[in-house]
Amino acid sequence: MSLYIHRQASSLQKYILEQFVLTLVGWMPTVIGIGVRAIMYRLIMRMRGVAAIENGVRIRFADQIELGRNVYIDQGVYLHACPDGISIGDNTFVMHGSVLHVYNFRELPHAFIRIGRNSLIGELNVLRGQGGITIGDRVYTAPMVQMLAVNHVFDDPTRPMVEQGITAEGITIEDDVWIGAGAIITDGVRICKGAVVAAGAVVTQDVPPFTVVGGTPGRVLRNVGERQPASQMKIYY
Repeated sequence: MSLYIHRQASSLQKYILEQFVLTLVGWMPTVIGIGVRAIMYRLIMRMRGVAAIENGVRIRFADQIELGRNVYIDQGVYLHACPDGISIGDNTFVMHGSVLHVYNFRELPHAFIRIGRNSLIGELNVLRGQGGITIGDRVYTAPMVQMLAVNHVFDDPTRPMVEQGITAEGITIEDDVWIGAGAIITDGVRICKGAVVAAGAVVTQDVPPFTVVGGTPGRVLRNVGERQPASQMKIYY
């Protein structure tokens, strides 16, 4: 029981308070529930302004989560913070079913998830922040993107894989990046400003600024701004 609580909250007292508040108002539907949670969740989270949190959002280590103004957290999102926590900047949306997880039972020195302003984390994204994930401003991810800032060591055939440890170098996504559906960003990668990651790409190396990468493993396809064959598709702004 002590181990369970240690991996759910900062202390027994925090666990009791957080579970009480989540049980009391976490289920409430519609705009009424959003309004009540905007007030009550201030007891357990750091909120710099009004945030809209739908019902059915699962939260652990709530005292290590910081939300900016006008943040929106959709139904089915799971926020598991651990020390060093999760911070989400102003006007950022986290959409249905996404998992933001900083499960730091190995006492890693830089386990966190930090998301900037005016960004969108698409449906069913998975962000594993053991090595630290830093996401800039105006970053958009499509559904089912994975950012995995952790990797298992497996090079010693004489030892079970689970006994060989992990690496956790971290992932950085700079400002104004677009990541397509189903893309996977592996540990140690930096995606530089203005880059585009194509749907389904597996990115294992740094991505230069203002380039388009795609494939498995990801490679540069072209530069952003290079003209493609004329299209009749209508563009909406």
